Amino acid sequence: MRPVAFAGSPIDRADQIRVDDAALAGLMDWRARVLLLDGLLPQYDENGALAWGTLADVAPDAELVFLGLLGGKACFAAVPDAGASGPAYAMPQAWAAIQQLAPDDLAIYGGARSLVDWHARHRFCARCGGKTRLAKGGWQRTCASESGGCGAEHFPRTDPVTIMLVEHSGRLLLGRQPRFPPRSFSALAGFVEPGETIEEAVAREVFEEAGVRVRDVQYIATQPWPFPSQLMIGCHAMALDDAITLDVTELEEALWFSREEVAQAIAMQGSEEGPFRAPPPAAIANSLLHWWLERTA
Repeated sequence: MRPVAFAGSPIDRADQIRVDDAALAGLMDWRARVLLLDGLLPQYDENGALAWGTLADVAPDAELVFLGLLGGKACFAAVPDAGASGPAYAMPQAWAAIQQLAPDDLAIYGGARSLVDWHARHRFCARCGGKTRLAKGGWQRTCASESGGCGAEHFPRTDPVTIMLVEHSGRLLLGRQPRFPPRSFSALAGFVEPGETIEEAVAREVFEEAGVRVRDVQYIATQPWPFPSQLMIGCHAMALDDAITLDVTELEEALWFSREEVAQAIAMQGSEEGPFRAPPPAAIANSLLHWWLERTA
């Protein structure tokens, strides 16, 4: 399986420091590094890499999230005034960052973005509505009981999403949503719902979107996706038949593609030619298609 974007961060998360207020305070000096962000977008240095500053580059009252240790230095990121206001496909600057940053930088940025975005959107308690404050170096928010809150503890969330290749007689079922660029097809996907397994989520989503029943669900790989904070769970399943009953509220189109068509689409990535436009290289769907082509070679 090819490496996936946003994975493989070189930062040591140093959990033992998060829970030690004295140790954390001792790291907040002139040697500390701060990831420079413009809201939720990265800033770049002269080489096009992530730009890092010092604590002097952030406002005195800024909430700082401890990202971990890198090269022996403590790394932080400041919580922006506002969180994400739309999906990834509506953020051309975010897509530009995905294409520009090296893998290590992209993984650092993705983790930091998810974390500070969550903080920006969770300044108030979901239980009582009181103000929350940053705790454990930014890996928790606590309802401020000292100012009348309930003291509830809240933790950064990651939403699991299944994304699956569905196979039947040597062909793959791929779909396109109305928001996709013209001729673009990708693996079907959907959120895991409360009370179901990954296998059940795969089967339910494929049936809901395309009317296809599946069996033999197999886990392949995962990808953290920071828009805003999802864990894409890549899977493969075998279809019982190839009859499609499309849910037009979810998909605009769903088709079966042969191995030759998938291989041609991957080989012509970025071109307007070929049987369809493959998912972008940063998406786990692209890696899953490569995995399937290698598996069926």
